[in-house]
Amino acid sequence: MAVYTEVSDEELQAFLREYEIGEMLSLKGIAEGVENSNYVLHTASGYYILTLYEKRVDPADLPFFLGLMEHLAEAGISCPVPIKGRDGSALRELCGRPAAIISFLDGLWPKRIHPWHCQRLGAALAELHLAGESFQIRRDNALSLDGWRGLVDTCEGRADEIEPGLAGLIRQELNFLEANWPSDLPEGVIHADLFPDNVFFVGERLSGVIDFYFACNDFLAYEIAVCLNAWCFESDASTFNATKARMLLQSYQSVRPLSEAELAALPILARGSALRFLLTRLYDILNHPPGAYVTPKDPREYCRKLRFHQLVKGPGAYGLG
Repeated sequence: MAVYTEVSDEELQAFLREYEIGEMLSLKGIAEGVENSNYVLHTASGYYILTLYEKRVDPADLPFFLGLMEHLAEAGISCPVPIKGRDGSALRELCGRPAAIISFLDGLWPKRIHPWHCQRLGAALAELHLAGESFQIRRDNALSLDGWRGLVDTCEGRADEIEPGLAGLIRQELNFLEANWPSDLPEGVIHADLFPDNVFFVGERLSGVIDFYFACNDFLAYEIAVCLNAWCFESDASTFNATKARMLLQSYQSVRPLSEAELAALPILARGSALRFLLTRLYDILNHPPGAYVTPKDPREYCRKLRFHQLVKGPGAYGLG
């Protein structure tokens, strides 16, 4: 369960007096998520999400995250909106943690991915990228190429505990990416963690995107590579589904066409995305505290995805012509 900080009734009632959202009716912890403490808050005026930002979130980044959600919502993107208190501020403190209340989105994230999910995602992602063009705050991606070597240095000595030969695979791949990473691709605001559990659907309608706490500025095509890895492999990560990838890419390009340079870079960007999630999962599993609520995710899933992309010769492998 992703609740690291317990909130007492007395603390919550004092906190809610700073808002005009009515009397508290219930508070329930949310099991999903690994970064923050999240609750479903029910008050007399409706449902909300209460988030307490834990130690892995830099408080200096919170104006970017909250401001971005507000900006995107104003641009017509269906995403949570920070609720401002009586003083006009959306960010305050609860139980010694930075905290905010955001609006509640209806929908469920898909447990089984179908091609039509990927089609809906592609268009929504392109719309998000276009809406982010006018956002004025910048946040660099700390988990892109420049940040991977530090993770490798931290994890390399124990990587083979997870899978024999993993340390060598990681080191070789990082050297390759540092030598071949693209430059001068279109940049902008990206979500950077657009996994299925961060995208809600009502029936076959994409109803919203949540959890912007990895959002940053980076290559827009890198976000597409993240989605190819997160949405277009079968559940055991052994098989890449080119139909899903084609639906995602074609739908994205119907809103924001990709340049030739972006298409050509997709295999490298997909390798980089696979290494990024391999490394963060590896770090989490090697540094998992006993008794922690959250079960770390298996980094070997991203070993299999990385090995697939290492054999890709061009964007045609992703379902394009």
